[in-house]
Amino acid sequence: MNEQSQATPAAACSEDKPIVVETRDLTRVYGDGGQVRALDGVNFSVRAGEFVAIVGPSGSGKSTLLNLLGALDRPTSGEVIINGQALSKVRNLDRLRSHAVGFVFQMHNLIPTLTAAENVEVPLQETMWNPLARRRRAAELLDVVGLTSRRNYLPGQMSGGERQRVAIARALANRPALVLADEPTGNLDTQNTADIMRLLQEINTRQGATIIAVTHNHEVASATGRIITLRDGRIQSDVAVTSAFDRDLIDFKESPLGRAIVEGAPLPPEYQRLGEALREALRRV
Repeated sequence: MNEQSQATPAAACSEDKPIVVETRDLTRVYGDGGQVRALDGVNFSVRAGEFVAIVGPSGSGKSTLLNLLGALDRPTSGEVIINGQALSKVRNLDRLRSHAVGFVFQMHNLIPTLTAAENVEVPLQETMWNPLARRRRAAELLDVVGLTSRRNYLPGQMSGGERQRVAIARALANRPALVLADEPTGNLDTQNTADIMRLLQEINTRQGATIIAVTHNHEVASATGRIITLRDGRIQSDVAVTSAFDRDLIDFKESPLGRAIVEGAPLPPEYQRLGEALREALRRV
């Protein structure tokens, strides 16, 4: 990624901003016999204007958590609260999803027979917006993502990066309280990944959008302002990102050598000085 895309978003979110989403002892168990605890008592909150990455190895619970946050699945126990409203008490989850949550998927999921502008308008179809207002909103968002000249193109006439930009514009159509991104750059090359992350940063900082992104890409995670690491369905760490190097420290902390340093395990003589120098930095993240 280029230097601009690695820059950390604006300052960490202020504690006086409202909490947009919160989880309380969130647990999801699959199976009747040999049960799998995909999530096991997860507690965290995200305030308005934060840009958060959720990372972790395969099977750590990342996708399960995102599905619960987006009301695409129900927890076995615990609670998800969006804008102060507990999802377990919401009667019409479809309406909540369409008004409070915007989704950006790894596969853009655009409707192939609709133009870019028409795809952006889709979330507005069942609202009180009249056709003219919908068209204006779609035009406004396509301008934000740099696709004004592509507004009448079908998905098949656009590049992968352009299609993902349309998907981001669509996610913002209803001005949702929360944008959830599931591997938003998973199918993109290095340049398009950098471009999409720069766009998400701009949307976060300039429009104040609250974004939670699941990712395996450490460069993507480095571009956010906070990294939550899951392991075995539990939060292992929750760290504010103050520089691009914080992500590297988090990755190293997850390695066998990093864990040995943090835990104070005996090290071979050639690594002892390294361990002493890094221990405090690793404990910080």
